[in-house]
Amino acid sequence: MGFHEVRFPANLSFGSVGGPERQTDVVTLANGFEERNTPWQHSRRRYDAGVAMRGLDDIEALIAFFEARRGQIHGFRWKDWADYKSGGALLDPAYDDQLIAFGDDLSPTFQLIKTYRSGEHTYARPITKPVCGSIRIGIGGDEQDEGVHYQVDCSTGIVTFNHPPNDGERVTAGYEFDVPVRFDTDRVLVSVASFQAGDAPNVPVVEIRV
Repeated sequence: MGFHEVRFPANLSFGSVGGPERQTDVVTLANGFEERNTPWQHSRRRYDAGVAMRGLDDIEALIAFFEARRGQIHGFRWKDWADYKSGGALLDPAYDDQLIAFGDDLSPTFQLIKTYRSGEHTYARPITKPVCGSIRIGIGGDEQDEGVHYQVDCSTGIVTFNHPPNDGERVTAGYEFDVPVRFDTDRVLVSVASFQAGDAPNVPVVEIRV
C-alpha cells in the first residue's frame, strides 16, 4: 500500500456526490431507551466520482488515473468542492481562520486542524493534506512568513516553527486542503453507448487514514 501525492483531476471531481459518514452502534434496551456509541473518533468521507463524468474525454482521464493508482492499491488526493477551505467557501484563506493550538514554550510542531461548530458543540478534524502555496500561519495575531518562521509538510499537515511559540500564544492557520482517499473498487465498468445516453459509471471513492 502507498499514497501518491497527486490530486484526482479537480474538473472531474466537480459535480461528484459525497460527504462525511459516521459509524454508530445503537442498542435499544428493554425499557425502550437507547444506548449509542461509536468506535470512530473521526468521520470518514465517501464520494462517487462517476456522476461527474461529462464526456468520453473525462472517461479516458478517469481510466488513466485509475490504472496509475492500480485500483485500490494506492491512495491519492481528492478535492471536496463542498469543503476544501479553512474559512468561508467564498473567501480566501486567512491566517486567523482556525485556532490550531496554544503555544507552550516547548513544542515547535503542530497539526493543522479544522474545527466545525454547531452551537456549543465542536468537532476538530485533522487536516493531513493541505495544498502547498495556500497555507498561512499566525502567532498571537501576527502573520508569520513561511520559510522564515515556519515550514509546513504538505504530505502530513504538520507545521514546524523555527522557535516554539510562547506560552499561551494563539497559533492560527488558514489553508486549502484535499482529502486522502482511494478507489473503493477494483473495476470500472463503462459502456460508451449507455454513457452517451446519460448513464454514468459508478466509481466509489473512500477516505483513508494517513
